[in-house]
Amino acid sequence: MTKRAFDPGQCPIGRTLERVGDTWSLMILRDAFQGLSRFDQFEKSLGVAPNILAARLKDLVEAGFLDRRQYQERPARFEYVPTALARDFAPVMTALMAFGNRHYATEGVASHLVDAVTGLPAEPVLVDRRSGKPMDSPDFVYSAGPAAGPVVLERVAQVARARRG
Repeated sequence: MTKRAFDPGQCPIGRTLERVGDTWSLMILRDAFQGLSRFDQFEKSLGVAPNILAARLKDLVEAGFLDRRQYQERPARFEYVPTALARDFAPVMTALMAFGNRHYATEGVASHLVDAVTGLPAEPVLVDRRSGKPMDSPDFVYSAGPAAGPVVLERVAQVARARRG
C-alpha cells in the first residue's frame, strides 16, 4: 500500500483536491463540461498520453465525477459523462476560469463564458445563497463545523488569534 504524502484530515479543500487536484483531471472535467465524452476526443483535445488519460478517467469515475457508459460493443468503446457530483463542481471550474483570465491571461482573454443571448462576457462571483453577500466580504469568517475534530478546532482557534492580531 502506498502511503499518502498528504493527509487532508477533515479539510474539505484537501479532500476535494485529492479527487480532482491533478491538472489532467481538471482539464478532463473542463472538456467534459464542454461536451466531450470519448477517449479519443479527450486525447486529441489535451494532447495527453493514453496511459495518463486512462488513469485519470478511471480516477474520476471512481471519485464519482464521471459515469463510464458503453456506446459501442465491438470493439468495446466507452464515453465519460459528467455526473450530478461533477455538475455540482462546475461553479468551481467557472471560478478557476475567471481567476485565470483575471490574473494569468497576459496575452488577453482566449476563452470565457458569455451570455448566450447577448454575447456579453459573464463576470462570475461567488455569493452566499442566504444573504446574497459576496463570499470575499469581511462578513464571513472561518469557523468549525458540528463534526470538527481536535485538529480543525485548533486551526480555527489559531486563525481567530491571528485575526485579533
